[in-house]
Amino acid sequence: MSLITDTVYPGIRLLTIDRPAKRNAFDIETYVALAEGIVEADRDHEVRVIVITGSGGVFTAGNDLVDFRDQPDSMAAFDLLRTLVATEKPIVAAVEGFAVGIGASMLLHCDLAFAGNSTVFSLPFVTLGLTPEGATTLVLPRIAGVKLATELLMLGKKFTSKRAEEAGLINRAVADGTALAAALETATSLQELPTESVRITKRLLHRDRLEVLQVIDEEAEFFRKRCHSTEAKAAIAHFLN
Repeated sequence: MSLITDTVYPGIRLLTIDRPAKRNAFDIETYVALAEGIVEADRDHEVRVIVITGSGGVFTAGNDLVDFRDQPDSMAAFDLLRTLVATEKPIVAAVEGFAVGIGASMLLHCDLAFAGNSTVFSLPFVTLGLTPEGATTLVLPRIAGVKLATELLMLGKKFTSKRAEEAGLINRAVADGTALAAALETATSLQELPTESVRITKRLLHRDRLEVLQVIDEEAEFFRKRCHSTEAKAAIAHFLN
């Protein structure tokens, strides 16, 4: 199993990405498992808050590049992103170690996120010959500003938790090893609030949901085409070797 599901406290569903040998990198099975776990939690009347984290002190190293090479037309990643956007219950992320590629972009669609101080972030799509995904070209400039969004998406360099906080990817950087505790504390506060008020407030905060979903689809088309490009194939082969 690539996902561990647990109800850690009443009303709080914890979903843990579990591929420690691959630094919790997403393969198709993991994308599907996490998306299904989120949908199930969103439909469960006993669940009020969803918390997402990774096992072994790592959130996720992003997409398993073997899948980019062998399954370039897979829609699993984009299905997960659409699921995150469509979820009505609040989602809190606990990030440690690495948050690479979709591991960083998916945080834009979590309502709250906390990361250990030493977490390494990156959005290396362009450096791999690909293009951004997850509506990052829409949402990130809105919250981080165009200049910072351009730096993070176009140059694709690694950045710190402090920079991630400045960009609005996370709410707060915390001491290493305490991101999950911070997320669960926040989730507990959320689940104690009037459920319908929380749900409506989330809906109002994300009144641009349809636009975000449209951009995810637009970016997906460019992304899939780039997966077949000579540049992307060469960059991915170089990385894997």
